[in-house]
Amino acid sequence: MFRSSVNQAMRWLAEDPRTVFVGQSMRYDGAAIYHSLDGVPMDKRIEMPVVEDFQLGYCTGLSLIGKLPICIYPRMDFMLLCMNQLVNHLDKLPMFGWRPKVIIRTRVGQKKPLDAGPQHTQNHTFAFRQMLTTVDVVELRDARDVLPAYEMAARAKHSTIIVENPSG
Repeated sequence: MFRSSVNQAMRWLAEDPRTVFVGQSMRYDGAAIYHSLDGVPMDKRIEMPVVEDFQLGYCTGLSLIGKLPICIYPRMDFMLLCMNQLVNHLDKLPMFGWRPKVIIRTRVGQKKPLDAGPQHTQNHTFAFRQMLTTVDVVELRDARDVLPAYEMAARAKHSTIIVENPSG
């Protein structure tokens, strides 16, 4: 149910001509995140190498030229590598009159039925909320909340991190 709700939200976002989906496993199957984009046109997907910091900086730039980037990190743990771009750039640019808007999608790795290990299952939602002043952080635990959260993020005037945590 959660998985299909996420896919529905991704297809809904793809209808906006401004959206572009950026991350690893966007165009090539290699992670579960790939299948959550079923129905999202390939021409809206940008495949990234493992360069988390650059990825968020790139998405911030895309937003400043009128795109609506959906910046996808398959695991929340990997976002630790983009903290400079998140905390010092995306979050602070509005203080100087810039209005970047990025929807960051991430997921807390599951521990059941298979524990992916401590480097893939950490939840940093609380810490992100403490560090960010202009970027909303929304944690999703119920499938019924998925589409409304992405709709809210798409309509907001600022950036949003959406943390998918179905077993949270």
